Formats: sequence, C-alpha cells, structure tokens
Amino acid sequence: MAPPRNVVKIAVQMRDAIPQLIRLDQAKPLAAVLKEVCDAWSLVHSERYALQFADGHRKYITENNRTEIKNGSILCLSTAPDLEAERLLGGLQCGSRERRRETLQHLVLLAPDMTFAQEVISRDGLQRLGTIIEDGDDLGELLALALRAFLELMEHGMVSWETLSIPFVRKVVCYVNMNLMDASVQPLALRLLESVTLSSPALGQLVKSEVPLDRLLVHLQVMNQQLQTKAMALLTALLQGASSTERKHMLDYLWQRNLRQFIYKNIIHSAAPLGDEMAHHLYVLQALMLGLLEPRMRTPLDPYSQEQREQLQALRQAAFDPEGESLGTGLSADRRRSLCAREFRKLGFSNSNPAQDLERVPPGLLALDNMLYFSRHAPSAYSRFVLENSSREDKHECPFARSSIQLTVLLCELLRIGEPCSETAQDFSPMFFSQDQSFHELFCVSIQLLNKTWKEMRATQEDFDKVMQVVREQLARTLALKPSSLELFRTKVNALPYGEVLRLRQTERLHQEGTLAPPILELREKLKPELMGLIRQQRLLRLCEGTLFRKISSRRRQDKLWFCCLSPNHKVLQYGDVEEGSSPPTPESLPEQLPVADIKALLTGKDCPHVREKGSGKQNKDLYELAFSVSYDHGEEEAYLNFIAPSKREFHLWTDGLSALLGSPMGSEQTRLDLEQLLTMETKLRLLELENVPIPEQPPPIPPPPTNFNFCYDCSIPEP
Repeated sequence: MAPPRNVVKIAVQMRDAIPQLIRLDQAKPLAAVLKEVCDAWSLVHSERYALQFADGHRKYITENNRTEIKNGSILCLSTAPDLEAERLLGGLQCGSRERRRETLQHLVLLAPDMTFAQEVISRDGLQRLGTIIEDGDDLGELLALALRAFLELMEHGMVSWETLSIPFVRKVVCYVNMNLMDASVQPLALRLLESVTLSSPALGQLVKSEVPLDRLLVHLQVMNQQLQTKAMALLTALLQGASSTERKHMLDYLWQRNLRQFIYKNIIHSAAPLGDEMAHHLYVLQALMLGLLEPRMRTPLDPYSQEQREQLQALRQAAFDPEGESLGTGLSADRRRSLCAREFRKLGFSNSNPAQDLERVPPGLLALDNMLYFSRHAPSAYSRFVLENSSREDKHECPFARSSIQLTVLLCELLRIGEPCSETAQDFSPMFFSQDQSFHELFCVSIQLLNKTWKEMRATQEDFDKVMQVVREQLARTLALKPSSLELFRTKVNALPYGEVLRLRQTERLHQEGTLAPPILELREKLKPELMGLIRQQRLLRLCEGTLFRKISSRRRQDKLWFCCLSPNHKVLQYGDVEEGSSPPTPESLPEQLPVADIKALLTGKDCPHVREKGSGKQNKDLYELAFSVSYDHGEEEAYLNFIAPSKREFHLWTDGLSALLGSPMGSEQTRLDLEQLLTMETKLRLLELENVPIPEQPPPIPPPPTNFNFCYDCSIPEP
C-alpha cells in the first residue's frame, strides 16, 4: 500500500551513529520530528539540534522549506543554527590562527543558507567580520575567508550596503591599492567595492576618489582572469555612477593610458576563453563609450551659432572649393548667397538653408559631426561621392546630406545609442575596441556602402526609403557577425551587395512560406501531428540534458550558477548550485527535486515573481524575455522555482518542454520555426518524385463508373 502523499521516506544520519530510516509526516511539527530522531539516538535537549540536507550547501530544514524534502532525501542531524552561529562567532575571538581559519571556513560554507545567515547577522556577525577585515592582522588566507563570508552574508539583502562605515570601505580600498597582496584577497575586495558602488551613491563617490584609475589599470594588466574580471566590474560600476562629464573625462584618460588597445589585444584576443561576466562588462563599457555621443545626438543645430555655421561652410568648401578658393570673388552678396544655396542643394540638403535639415533630433549635431569627419579624414572619397552624384541626372543622384542624416539615425538605432545598459547582455562588438573614433569610422564605411547600394539598385529620389531598408539589412547582418576589426567589417559588408540581399530575402521567404497549393497544405496538415510529436520528444530530451542557469538579483548580475535537468523517466525536475567553470553535474548528485506532478502552472515574462518587482524600465526588457517560473504546492502556500534562461533559444526549449510535461500546447516562436523547417523538409522529400510536375490547384474530377464490369479478369482461368 502506497504511503500517504504527505509522508516521505528519508534517511537521517549523524557522525558515529547508525543512520535512521524514517517515514516523515510533513503534517507533524518539525520540533516533534526532531524529538523522535533525538530519542532514537538517546540524545537529550532536542531543541539544540536541527536537520540539514546532507548534500549541496547543507541547507537547514525549517517549517518554511520542509516541503523540499522528497522521497529518498538524506538528512543529517547537526547543531541548531542559533547555537552554531554562536559557536562560530565565538571561535572568531580565539587567539589560535588555525582555529580562526577553520571557523571562517565553516562560516563560508554555511553563510549561503538564509536561516543561518539570519542568526549570524542578528548576533552582530557582520560587525565581527568587519573588525577582522579592518584590523588586517593577516593579509592572506584569513582575510580572504573573512571577505568571502562577509560577501555571502550581504548577498542575502537583509542589510543594506549603505550601512557600511567609511573607515571599513577605506580599509577595503587599501587592500585594492596595495602592491604586494595575496592573489585571493584583491578579487574579493574589488567585488565588495563594486557592490558598494552600485548600491550606495555616497559610498560610490568615496570609492571613486580613493581608488585611482591607474590602480585598476594595473589590475587589468595582470594575467589573472579573475582579477581582471573583478577590476573591469568595478571600473564599469564607477563609470555608470559618474555624471556624463565625469564619464567622458574618465574614458578619455583611460584611452590615453592605452586601455582600449590592451582590451583588444590582451583580453578580447587572449588565449583563454572570454568568460560571461567579462563579456557583459565589455558590453557595458562599449555602451558607455558610445553613450558619449548621445548629447550630440540630442542637440539640434543652432542657426545662430557662428561655429556651427562655419562647420557647414567648411563642409561645402571641402566639396566644391577643395583649394580653399573664396566663393564668387568679386560677386555681389546676393549672388554669393544664391551660389551657396545651390551648392548646399547639390550637397544633398533638402532646404537651401541646411540648418533646417539638422534641426531634427535624433541625429542632431551628430550627423554634422559624421559628415565633417568623413570630409576631413577621407577627402578624396567625400569629393568623389558629392561630385559624382551632382553630375548625374537629377532623378538618380544620391543626396549626400540627406543620406548622412538618415544613416546616422540608422546607426544610432542599430547600436542602441541612448538606451540604458542591459543587466545581462553580452553582445559587445570587438570592432569598437580595435581603433579610436570607431563610430565615425563606421559611418565612413557605411556612407560609401550606401552610395554603392544606390548605384546597384539604380535608385531614384523616390526609392530613398527602399535603399535605406537595404542598407539597414546589410549593416545589421554584418554587425551580427561581430567582425574583429573595421577592415574586416568593410570586407564583409561589401561582400553583401544588393543582389545577395535579394537572394537571402528570397531564400528566407521560401523557407518561411513554402508553397500554398491546397494539396500541399493538406499534406502539411496531415504531417503536423507526427512532427509535433518529434519536436516534443526533442524538447524533453533537451530538458533531460539539463542547462546551467545564472542567478540574477534585483541589484546586479551574480556570478553564481545552478543546474537543472529532467529525470530520464520525466517525473522529477532535479536541480542544485554548481561552481563556475565546473562540468555539468550528474542528475544523481543534484540535491533538490521537484516532482512534475506537483507543478501547477508555467509562468513567463512579467508574470514571474522574481521579475515582477524590477519595474518596467527598458533595461529590464531582456530580463522579462528570458524569465520563466513554475508554481507548485509548498505546504499551504504556493511556491515558485524561478529561472533566467541564458539565451532566447534556451528559454523557448525549456518553456516548450515544461508545457509538454504539463500537457499544454508548445506555442513558442522556436517551435513554430522548427515545425516549419521540418514540414518544409518532409514535404520536399514526399514530393521529390514530382519535381517539375505542376500540381493543380484542384484535384482532377473522378470519372463516372462504367456501364458494366465485364472487363473484370477471372484469375481462376489458366492462361493458354
């Protein structure tokens, strides 16, 4: 007879004792369960003991999380968390270095547990750890363990980073600024300062004033990937907390100190693979670097600015007076104005007064900056562009100024200039670290591409928007390849002419649409159930393989990972924390389990509880798109297992697989694409013998039956 649903069979072990196999009634108070376990081992004062999971992080069992105990779980009897916290904090006062080291190691092991962390914090554990860090009696392993324990306790969010004292922060800054320091200490000190900078503007200003940029450059140049990553994390945090003016000065100084060249040669092209966290910080650095262009993009041209009027005249003179000759010498003022207006028209401005074209924001003055840069750094290409088009027939000329203005808008959209940084994105482009003035250089390549595409399309003024759509596609496809240099970008984008874009469009359209003949549609409908079953099988197999998920808090990116997979019999979700860089664990080694039968619903996007509080800013859009949760019964309350998928594809695979387990339809975009691809392939295979045979829209008519059936052959009559 099967046990009741609220009764689980578990093992409880204790050092130097024979393990107990018990039936745990989840309805029974935990104190009563502990009393029975202690009585079986003849232990008195059961209130001094607690149960922990034997595997993983040895999480304490409480009334709130006891539903995580499943059939076959192994628990161990240990000291109650309040007594353990008291014992360990007392051990920190011990004069023996070895005893303090063992105490800190045990503290680091238990600090990730919320129950234990609450007991430590309530007993002023953070202050005691802070004293060890501030005293700095040992600058090696003890200090590293104290910093790690301090960080683990603070990560629970029970204490605000803003409560840290200025002397404490200054002491941690000293560890970052020291030359001879244990390699395990400085990454932890940098991580702590990053958290302080992101969470407290006041303390962030202190960190900014106390940590010189040159010191962070030293850490970045050490061939220690962990130290490089944490130094880059603090650097991007300081840049994000700075004002626009301060950020520009900081980036200018860093670029003068050759940081860009070092990142390009020694980090991006390092022999060691680039970690996810470093990739994110490089994305943030790129976004901040391009964000310096936003003020120019948001500022319209001022028609009363003498400087800006002179820049427009310089643009005109570079095209039509390359020798610097004075326009219309000896002509009247009205005649000179007429000639200027005509040449501005030839330059591609829509109005005789070019200031009116540049009043639009975006791109504002950024478009003028791009045109001036092109005319000064590629004068021959600039003159050729303008003169070549001004000599064409009016309807076929490519307007340089109008094209430049629209192209600047296009580049700002593709590069997301002016948008907040994402919390999780990693899609930086190495090209922007390959040389200075990368945005303006990219414009120079793009404006020449636009002229080339204009000629290939034999476009007229009425085709301007169509040309811009093609150029957008050319640039977007090439940027998606993440070329490592501007020259490689130039090569790849020029290898994508208008004809190739048309071919790619047609290929994609055929893949998406297929044929619409009724017999083919009928065949596709008959194939769908079988192919959907194949997709369902693939999704479940993917869940069985498992995926590494990254933990993300509401404050900042976390560098912790956890692994989740589906059991081979498709009945249990198994999951647990893993260390970064380690191979995926086996399902048997994962400590937590969630029966599929207990899952009530699948939630995605803004409905998920772990992203519901994060607001609706643009920076959280990507988080909403990757978030999903499963709800299940947790005693009398509803609990959630929350996920942040590492990519959009993984999001689709997991939500499809979970939907299949729950008996719901798989409605993701990836399922639609996979089904379409399989239908197209299977249809082509079925119709292989009918190649070049036209398929009619309607089936041929069925002929009437014959008047008699005398033609029937009698097989019983032997042939002569």
